[in-house]
Formats: sequence, C-alpha cells, structure tokens
Amino acid sequence: MIIGILSMITVLVGLDQLFKYWAVTYLQPVGTIPLVDGKFHLTYVENFGAAGGILQGKQILLILVTSVVLAILLVLLVLKKIPGRFLPWMVGIVIAGGIGNLLDRIFRGFVVDYLDFCWIHYPVFNFADCCVVVGVFIIAGYVLWNEKKQGKMEVQPPEGKSK
Repeated sequence: MIIGILSMITVLVGLDQLFKYWAVTYLQPVGTIPLVDGKFHLTYVENFGAAGGILQGKQILLILVTSVVLAILLVLLVLKKIPGRFLPWMVGIVIAGGIGNLLDRIFRGFVVDYLDFCWIHYPVFNFADCCVVVGVFIIAGYVLWNEKKQGKMEVQPPEGKSK
C-alpha cells in the first residue's frame, strides 16, 4: 500500500508542477483567460505568502514549517502509523499538495496560483492547494464521522456513576 501511496504522491506532484509550468509559460504573458466570463478564469498570480496571501514575504518560515509538517507526515505514513486503509491515502493527497507548493517556494521564491473563481471573490489558488484542502476536509469528515459512530456504540454511564 505504501508504494501505491508514494506513487500517487509522485503523480499528483508531477501534475501540479506541469499545471504550474503551463501557467508560467502560457498564462503569465496574457494574465488571465476567462473560461466562464465573470465566473471562472485562469489568472496568473505569484503568491509570496500562504493560503489567501497571508504571511506575505515569510518564505523561510513557510519553507521550514511546511518541511517539518511534511517530514512528520511522511515518517508516519512510511512507518504505517496512520490507521486504516483509507486515511493513509488522504494523508498522501495532503502530502502531495504540500510538496507541490514547497517546490515552488524553494525554486521560484513564490507559489504559482491560477484558479480564479471570480464570482465568489476568493483568492486565486492552484491544484496543490486543492489537494491539501480536499485531503484535510475528507480526513476531518472521516474522523468526525468515526467519533460519532463510536460514541453511539459505547454506552455512556449516567453522570456520577461508573461502569
């Protein structure tokens, strides 16, 4: 399973870097391409911060924090410390997104963003961001669902009394 997850991470990072190469090469010169006018555009943005542009100019901090988090997740993944058959794959998706943006920060000095949902006035983002957000969202949902499921299965003693 680990080889499969590492392969998926490699493919997702490769796709992310391919999309960003396209954005730098073809989108940067024109700035924006409306796919659905006023709703969804491909817009070239150089993000020198983190999600939504926070921590602008803090590249060293972002590189260090991201590297530490990714190293911890990779070690947990390889040592099979992430339970189940499903969660390791979701952690792999998060790792792939983190690596994609980390590579940008290290080699470009900024993260290339290009997905622009103009109608909701949300900051421009990229495929790697999608991987992180989707992975974290699914992990959180899975954990909450599991907690709720386990809570229903356990009979709670009345307050003040032990089992």
